[in-house]
Amino acid sequence: MTADDIRIVLADDERMVRTALRAILSAEPGLDVVGEAATGAEAVSVVRDLRPDVVLMDVRMPEVDGIRATEQILRTMPEPPRIVVVTTFENDAYVYEALRAGASGFLLKRADADELVQAVRLVARSDSLLFPSAVRALAAEHGRAKPAPPAWVARLTGRESEVLRLMAGGLTNAEIAGRMGVGPATVKTHVASVLAKTGARDRTQAVIAAYEAGFMESA
Repeated sequence: MTADDIRIVLADDERMVRTALRAILSAEPGLDVVGEAATGAEAVSVVRDLRPDVVLMDVRMPEVDGIRATEQILRTMPEPPRIVVVTTFENDAYVYEALRAGASGFLLKRADADELVQAVRLVARSDSLLFPSAVRALAAEHGRAKPAPPAWVARLTGRESEVLRLMAGGLTNAEIAGRMGVGPATVKTHVASVLAKTGARDRTQAVIAAYEAGFMESA
């Protein structure tokens, strides 16, 4: 293990699932599984103690489910990890609630090893959105549309609006820079401003906020 390794905690009530995830992730350079939890309550405790970079969180667990565990971790830790919820079904209200609670993305239990590894690396970088089309479908199915656009919509500049739409499409900062004809540093500044104005912790929450505000419908 090196200082640059991505530290991971696995939270799932099925031991076989945790064992399989550990085997896949531990075989990859730069990925280090530092802990496991079998319940949501245990996950909160383990994450607080070990302070990982990424948590793979089962949505449905005994005692405290993955949604509540995600909320507790993000609310009580000053520098919380990125959380990826793991689910059996893609179009699941539980998954959407976990994203609204602050999860950075979700992963299907049937995902192959390459998808798992890519997802962990992607959320650790926080440079793109996991499965943007699936997030859009979840928002359409389970989103809570606001009766009127929130105030932050009017505060976005034209450039920030464009960046938010491209973020929702799953583009990385480098891809957004290429599309807009600006430098990556400029895009990073715009992304930071979008997060501040939407009150979002990361790109996923900003995109969820955009869908629920009806912002994406005005594209």
